[in-house]
Amino acid sequence: MRIACIIPTYNGREELIRLLDSLEGQTVSFDTFVIDSSSSDGTREVAEQRVGNVTVIAASAFNHGGTRQLMITYATGYDIYVYLTQDACLASSNAIAKLVEPFSNPIVGAVCGRQLPHIDASALAQHARRFNYPPESQIKCAADVPQLGLKATFMSNSFAAYRATALEQIGGFPVHVIFAEDSYVAAKMLMAGWAIAYAGDALCRHSHNYTIAEEFRRYFDMGVFHAREPWIRQNFGGAGGEGLRYVKSELKCLGIARMYLWPSSLLRNVLKLVAYKLGQQEQYLPKKLKRKISMYRRYWDGPFADERSPSSMV
Repeated sequence: MRIACIIPTYNGREELIRLLDSLEGQTVSFDTFVIDSSSSDGTREVAEQRVGNVTVIAASAFNHGGTRQLMITYATGYDIYVYLTQDACLASSNAIAKLVEPFSNPIVGAVCGRQLPHIDASALAQHARRFNYPPESQIKCAADVPQLGLKATFMSNSFAAYRATALEQIGGFPVHVIFAEDSYVAAKMLMAGWAIAYAGDALCRHSHNYTIAEEFRRYFDMGVFHAREPWIRQNFGGAGGEGLRYVKSELKCLGIARMYLWPSSLLRNVLKLVAYKLGQQEQYLPKKLKRKISMYRRYWDGPFADERSPSSMV
């Protein structure tokens, strides 16, 4: 298999150095491509020094799905496309090899790797990674949807790989979504008969110490995503009590020794639910307010801010 490793970057010089260091010495061969959104902190220069294939776009032109799809037009002829975000780094020398291993099964269209928390991750960030990224590997197909519900579409483009033919069949990454283009692709692949794999032995480090405000913005955007892509919940259902299970797991993880974090944990989870529900009602909110409370504010200045996606009626 010919493998292309694609990294979108923006003002993350030190993070990119850490990621590129972790790419060295991997046990499989691949070509690395960087697409930089006109960084001003030296990120572009690091990429040009260490990576042969660097594409620069205007910061205003970045789109979570469209930018990833754009790189496929530059990196043609590959069988597998691995996507990494600049704030991730590989945790073992065989991380890429383990990530692409499930493609030996011809029905696998995409693979999500396991994410471990960064060394400086907060207690809440550590739990989020343990809860969402267990060590057990899994292959999900359409037959698993009644049991898994929306969890069947779970993906993360911080460390994921896609089969080129599967991506082509579903029309590639969407250009109209606010984010969660990875889940969008996973849903499309499952509906097209492909399977989605989770590789619990493909390890990277990636986590965020989000503030309460940042988590609110992120979940607002998630609500916007599902409001504008209603076909996903129509075909896969809801999370099936996953939110309550997450809260219980988080409190148990914190334990009595860290009871002082319980109020913050409960407040955060209540606000995440409020933000998600608010995002689902975004069509009734003025664009100025949506831009203010969104994590991905540039979306509201773009061409898709005022319209539903072409696939919303699927």
